[in-house]
Amino acid sequence: MKTEVIDYAVDGKSYSGYLAWDDSTQAKRPGVMLVHEWWGHNAFVREQAEKLAMQGYCAFAVDMFGSGKQTDDPAEAQQFRDEALENPVSLEACFRTALTLLQQHSAVEENQVAAQGYCFGGGVALTMARLGVELRGVVSYHGALASEVRAKKGKFQAELQVYTGGADSMIPPQQVGAFVEEMQEAGAKFTLVSYPGVLHGFTNPVATERGQKFGLPLAYNQEAAQDAWQGTLDFYQKLFQ
Repeated sequence: MKTEVIDYAVDGKSYSGYLAWDDSTQAKRPGVMLVHEWWGHNAFVREQAEKLAMQGYCAFAVDMFGSGKQTDDPAEAQQFRDEALENPVSLEACFRTALTLLQQHSAVEENQVAAQGYCFGGGVALTMARLGVELRGVVSYHGALASEVRAKKGKFQAELQVYTGGADSMIPPQQVGAFVEEMQEAGAKFTLVSYPGVLHGFTNPVATERGQKFGLPLAYNQEAAQDAWQGTLDFYQKLFQ
C-alpha cells in the first residue's frame, strides 16, 4: 500500500488531503472520497482511507476545514463546522476540487467514484449528492440527514447507503423520517439502516471517551461499526461491478 499527503488550494486557502492505494498493480480502480468528522482531518479518517485501500480502492481522505485544523475540543470542532457550513459555495468548491484531484489520479477510474462521510462528513457527502455532484454512490455514517439543499427529482445521481444510531439524539427520529420522505420524493435509490440503542459517533473507537470527557451523547459501538463497514464493502462491490 502506498500513501501520499496531497496539498492543494481552494480560493487561496490551503488544504491537505491523504491518499492511499495499492501500488502493486497498475490497473485503474474505483475511488472513494472520505470526509472527516467535525474534529477535522485526523488520524481516524486516514485510517479509514488505508482500510479502503487494502480492499482495492483508491481512497482520498479530504480536508474540508483547511490545513492543520483539527481538534479534540467540541467547542472548537463546532466552530470549524459552522465556519465550513456558513459558506455553501466555498464548501462545494472545496469538495469538487478534491473530487477532481481523485478523478485525475492515475490509479482511479474517473467515472467510478463514491463519497463516504462521518458525522459532519456524512452530512457533507449527502448534500453533495443533493446538488447532483457526479458521484456513483454516497455512504453516510451517523451523518446529519437534514440540509438546506433539498434533493430534486431528475437531478439525483448517487445511490445512497445511510447508517444511523437509533438512540442518536443529534439525528432524531423526525430528521430520519423527513430524510426518507425527501429521498422518496426525489426518486433516489437508498438504503437506511438504524441500529437500536446506538448513539452518535458509533464508528469511532474514541467516541465513548470523548463523550464521557465532555458530557456528550457519543459512544463507540463495535457491533454497529463492523456491520456498517461490511455493509459498505458489499455496497461498493455491487455499485462498481
